[in-house]
Order: sequence, then C-alpha cells, then structure tokens
Amino acid sequence: MEGYKQVIRVQKWIAMLGILLLAIKFYAWWLTGSVAILTDALESIVNVAAGLITLISLIIAAKPRDTSHPYGHGKAEFISAGIEGTLITIAGLVIFYQAGSRLFNPAEIRQLDIGMLWIGVTGLANLAAGIIAIKTGKKNKSAGITAGGKHLISDAISTAGLLAGLMLLYLTGLAWIDSVVAFIFGFVIIVTGYKIIRSSIAGIMDESDEPMLSELVALLNKNRSENWIDLHNLRVIKYGNSMHVDCHLTLPWYLNLLEAHSEVDKLESLIKESYGNSFEMFVHTDGCLQESCRICIKKYCDKRVFPFEKRTEWNLNNLFENRRHALQINITPG
Repeated sequence: MEGYKQVIRVQKWIAMLGILLLAIKFYAWWLTGSVAILTDALESIVNVAAGLITLISLIIAAKPRDTSHPYGHGKAEFISAGIEGTLITIAGLVIFYQAGSRLFNPAEIRQLDIGMLWIGVTGLANLAAGIIAIKTGKKNKSAGITAGGKHLISDAISTAGLLAGLMLLYLTGLAWIDSVVAFIFGFVIIVTGYKIIRSSIAGIMDESDEPMLSELVALLNKNRSENWIDLHNLRVIKYGNSMHVDCHLTLPWYLNLLEAHSEVDKLESLIKESYGNSFEMFVHTDGCLQESCRICIKKYCDKRVFPFEKRTEWNLNNLFENRRHALQINITPG
C-alpha cells in the first residue's frame, strides 16, 4: 500500500506538470505559427488526458481487494495504459492531417527562436519527469506509471528531434521543412501509441514477462534448498504492482506439517527479499516418490531408495510444466 501511495503522489505532480507544459507549448505555437510545434502541443493534450487517466486508475488500483475483486483492482492500470496508447495514436493521426494541410499551404513562421527556447524547456521537463516516473514504476511494479514515464521520455526525445528540424527551418527559411518535421514526429507518436497499447494488452491477457521470469529462475537455482526436490506448475499473474504466484513444491515425503511449512516459508522469503511484498504466493506441496531419489540433491537421507544421478536445473520450460513430479525428465548417469 505504501508503494501505491508513492506512485500516486508522483503521478499527481506529473499530471500538474503536464497541464503547465501544455500551456507553454500552445503559447509557443501561437507565437510562431509552426505546425511542427502544434504537433508537440497536440501530443501534450494527450499527455494531460493520459496523466489524469493514469492517476484515476492508480487510485482505483490502490483499493484493497474485496469480494467482487478477490485479487484487487490492479488491472485498472493496464486499462489506463491502453487508453493512453489509443489517445496517443489518435493524436498522431491528427498531426498527419495538419501536416498534410500545411505542406501545400505553408503559413508564415514568426519568432521561431523564442518558440524553440520554450519548446526546449518543455522537453527537459518531460525528460526529468519521465525518468522519475519510470524509476518509481519499476520500484513499485506499477505498469501504469511506467508506461506514462516511457511516453514522457519518448516525448522528450521527439522534442529534441523537433528542435533539430526547427533549427534547420530557422537557418534555411524553407517553409516546407515545418510540415516534413511534423510528418516525421507524427509517425513517431503513432509508433509510441502502438507500443503502449501492445504492452497494456499483454498485461490484461497475462502475457509472461520473460525477463522477470528468467531472473526469478536464476534466483531459485542459486538459492535452492536441498529439501526442494522439484518445483513445477509455476504460474505468475500481474495485478498492477502486485504479483500472484502459484507453484507446486516437491518435498521429502517424511517431513511433518511444520517442517513442510517451514520450507514453504523459505521459498516465499527468498522471493520477497528480492522482489518485495508485492509478491503473493500460494504453494502446493507434493511428497516425493521413490523415483524422485534420482534427482534429489539431499546429501543425507536414510529413506533414499535409488542413488542420486543428476541435479535438475530449473528453467523456463520445466518450471512451467503442468505435472506432478519431475519423473519425465531424461536423466543421464554421471
């Protein structure tokens, strides 16, 4: 919950900053009459709308779980990211239309030097806000504010390119450059919108986060307890900044209930130490079978029936297999 409070606090500042930068960009457009600057201003309308939508979604996602939403309200963040991506894409299409209209009917550009100065200020502000947003999002596992931060950084990068194009326009006086620059950055904006929509759909559809899962697999292999004979049926579902994890853990059959529970606690503590309390785990325990002796790394076991043959290294394939025991794995002696 404390993580969500930090995320919401940062997002409030980003939303207010977006309103201020929107005013500055429209002032720069009014001052210069540049359609390229208008593209930046139009995207800022999306920034403000997306920032407010993200803020609302974060407030909703911070609500505690209830009978209607037993896993909480974290999916609201993915919905907000999808809306943000859609708005960005629409803005890109509007920019294409404006740039096309002005390409054959170029307007007079005025006070471009002052306009570029104001646009440069907004670019630096977006860059700083984006870095803070992504850092906060990664720390608190928040998809909504991370998507917003990536958008702000892409906006800052596009502003840098915009300034380069405006500088060329300023030096040459060729009016058509204004529309060409707008076309280029309209395309960049559309690509950004598509990527955000794609990531939001991935979250809603519970698509696997392979980089995170690879880190998790490496952590489990490195810190494996000798009583963890096998781990399988692993499932990870993301809800906002929370992760729900299900898995089956094979333990020596002769452990009593308290000893088995202690091993489950070790597994949960290992993951929470690395990923924080945003992880919620449901662990089902299986008792080992005689054939399990062949892959059991426990050194001293008076119940062993078969000699140890080979340690099974966990990976993205066998951890996610839907099985009860690691008996299907091919074992080569020695």
